[in-house]
Amino acid sequence: MTATSKIQDFFQGKINHIFILGNCLEKLKDIPSESVDCVFTSPPYWQMRKYDLSSNGTVHLGDEDDYRDFVNNLADIFDEVKRVLKKSGSLWLNLGDKYHNKNLMGIPWRVAIELQDRGWILRNDIIWDQMKGTQSAKDRLRDVYEHIFHFVKSKKYHYDHDAIRIKPKKKPRKTNGSFVSATGVSGVKYRKQIAESEALNEEERKNALQALEDTLLSMRQGEIVDFRMTIRGYQRTFHSDNKKVSGRAKELADKGYYFLKMGAKGHLPSDIWRIVPEDKWRKDAHYAVFPEELLLAPIQATCPENGIVLDPFSGTGSTVCTALKLNKRGIGIDLSENYIKLSEQRVNQAINLFNSV
Repeated sequence: MTATSKIQDFFQGKINHIFILGNCLEKLKDIPSESVDCVFTSPPYWQMRKYDLSSNGTVHLGDEDDYRDFVNNLADIFDEVKRVLKKSGSLWLNLGDKYHNKNLMGIPWRVAIELQDRGWILRNDIIWDQMKGTQSAKDRLRDVYEHIFHFVKSKKYHYDHDAIRIKPKKKPRKTNGSFVSATGVSGVKYRKQIAESEALNEEERKNALQALEDTLLSMRQGEIVDFRMTIRGYQRTFHSDNKKVSGRAKELADKGYYFLKMGAKGHLPSDIWRIVPEDKWRKDAHYAVFPEELLLAPIQATCPENGIVLDPFSGTGSTVCTALKLNKRGIGIDLSENYIKLSEQRVNQAINLFNSV
């Protein structure tokens, strides 16, 4: 079966995944426009390993002598990724940095800014703390993190925040006859501050007390597990007191109070992820195997049910394998025939394990 016929079968729903052998810039052209829901990929890093030259002498991505050529070549590929991505889609890009002549080059941010200049919208810069690593340099700190950038092509995009919420470990409870939040907030202090406030007028005090009672009721009904109240004259906004730059500051000035609430569904993950790199699939000499745990939140949040996940630098198939485990469909593209074979083996093992359960 040819690559073209496999792609046709995939988009007709006859198969749930495909691995395509070849240069991703060329192979992406075979994928229909606005057909992919989510992209998660980790391209070759600049001058981090030596790639073989192709038969026509073309230098592979990452082998460029000048970092600016690497940035432009990578951005050209993501122009094509942007074409195949739906308007509601997301791109998650993992990149590591490079020291050159003892100078930290800032490659991830050079790429990110170039993509922004080409029309991408950057929503998050996630720091992947790998929590371990070795380093031979004696004149600088050990580096143990990489960047994961979340890009979108439209201001409105698919994002299922409930799918990735971290569930609260503690719930509201009764203590000595009083109902308190997960961290022990009962509202007594806030009632006293509202009643004694000279910064609030009579109408503001009345509204603040009612809002506090409504919040406590929400907690008793299980809608929230914790909250904090900021009252004019007692607490101040967390980020800025300027109403032009802070909605909280404006709310405090207009109403005299505002609330920060933690819903019972939990809170969203932060932009620092502490995840140990993958070791299992390094036996094939692939240098950049990222763990499936790294893919869970991006795919769960930004790929709808039965959606399509693409990795144009698929390596050993982590992205496609994880997508299938999450009931999505997957496309992988890679230059290495060995990696394509290993990816198929990995997916087949996952499918057989799933069917045996």
